[in-house]
Amino acid sequence: MKYIQNPVLPGFNPDPSILRVGDDYYIATSTFEWFPGVQIHHSRDLVNWRLITRPLTRLSQLNMTGNPNSGGIWAPCLSYSNGIFYLVYTDVKYFREIFKECYNYLVTTTDITGEWSDPIFLNGSGFDPSLFHDDDGRKWLVNMVWDHRKNKNQFSGILLQEYSEKEKKLVGNIKNIFKGSELALVEGPHLYKRGGYYYLMTAEGGTGLKHAVTVARSRNIDGPYELDPENPMLTSALDPTLELQRAGHASLVETQNGEWYIAHLCSRPIPSVGRSTMGRETSIQKVMWTEDGWLRLECGGNKPQAKVVAPDLPECKCTSVPERDDFDGEELDINFQTLRLPITDDLLSLKERPGYLRLKGWGSLSSFNKQALVARRQQAFRYEASTCMEYDPVTFQNMAGLICYYNTKNFYYLHMTHDDESGNYLDVMTCQAGVFDYPLDDRIIVNETKKIWLKACVDYDRLVFYYSLDGTNWSAIKTVFDASTLSDEFEMAGAHGHFTGAFVGLCCQDLSGQKRHADFDYFEYMEVT
Repeated sequence: MKYIQNPVLPGFNPDPSILRVGDDYYIATSTFEWFPGVQIHHSRDLVNWRLITRPLTRLSQLNMTGNPNSGGIWAPCLSYSNGIFYLVYTDVKYFREIFKECYNYLVTTTDITGEWSDPIFLNGSGFDPSLFHDDDGRKWLVNMVWDHRKNKNQFSGILLQEYSEKEKKLVGNIKNIFKGSELALVEGPHLYKRGGYYYLMTAEGGTGLKHAVTVARSRNIDGPYELDPENPMLTSALDPTLELQRAGHASLVETQNGEWYIAHLCSRPIPSVGRSTMGRETSIQKVMWTEDGWLRLECGGNKPQAKVVAPDLPECKCTSVPERDDFDGEELDINFQTLRLPITDDLLSLKERPGYLRLKGWGSLSSFNKQALVARRQQAFRYEASTCMEYDPVTFQNMAGLICYYNTKNFYYLHMTHDDESGNYLDVMTCQAGVFDYPLDDRIIVNETKKIWLKACVDYDRLVFYYSLDGTNWSAIKTVFDASTLSDEFEMAGAHGHFTGAFVGLCCQDLSGQKRHADFDYFEYMEVT
């Protein structure tokens, strides 16, 4: 018997929208402030998954200049009808205090790995949009609605409105079809139809430890919706022994053999620390329908399992992802992303010095605008990341190096810089909940070379930086840093408000505005067993 080992998409891959087209399965996940927008993974057996594309690649589709930390792309929904892939998504511009400034869009394509259309604006009433294709040819959008008024339920329900493909806009009446259950904070809606019922699957409880999946049904698409009498159908709440915590925000798929599965978000906190540096990940559970038409986990109960029986499908091994990028091609490895904006020639070049990634110094690490930073997700509790950098800073405003990054307020940065007293030297800049520091007692003077090797080793909540002058003999920076701070639980002390995960990558700043560059010979990321 074959098994699915969860999470199937390890490392910051939340809010999964799962879709089957023929023998192909796809999962779209949120990317928040990271560009390009939306990750889409592909599988043929639900066991082995590979990142194949990020569809929002152009500023005309997604411009996140100025977007806050954890703004940007929330909860995309991927669907398919009559040869066309549909992707709806939210671009969140602001979500602090009482307001949510969020705009929902639709893009389409006939080739999921090809170019997607420019966006069609849908609405701005709330986030987590989902498009449902009914069997009569009509299309319906659902999204949660945000109520900013005093003494009101801010998560005030799920709105339904028809989408006109001919007019390329929402039409007709808007109706609040579901106010949620006593779990509260209803969001993440998806509609399905089976056996004469419309099923509404939502997320509730907030995306923390009380997260859950709620199911309701109705004979009519606009309700009234009857709540599952055993709600919630999936949750990790109140069981700290589970490997998969924060289970919720699910979507449903039927295999070509009539088996049913849900993809849902979860997290794996560091044991004894309770912080999820890899953010919210994606897992899959096998489900079944009861005789009276409700959805249940096949294993019984409502708790997520780390090991799940796989569908009866031919095994489809994915091509392994290279652990090392020598920057020999004309494009970055697909695992890399940038912050808020696409890669442009004034930030990065793989051509100016063939075989090297040239990063051109730009804005600071606090910037919500343009940064010369490329990074990839942390996808294991233990990993090593290394690079070789050539750099010649001439002022304290020049910095470049290796960064372990959560957001503009939480990072650890091993970098080379310069001042008139020491010349070129290595230092570590830290930022924890917005508080900056340089914790090293002594600078590491490196005037004798412009070429240096840098390495970060993460072991659960321990981060140690290393450097080398020859690529063979490594010296540890003696300070051990707390890697668990690269998590939303750290910044918000367990509350809602930050939703990404830890990254590791390369960056370069020139606060003088002269765009002094750094050249990187390679980047290697290796998971440690």
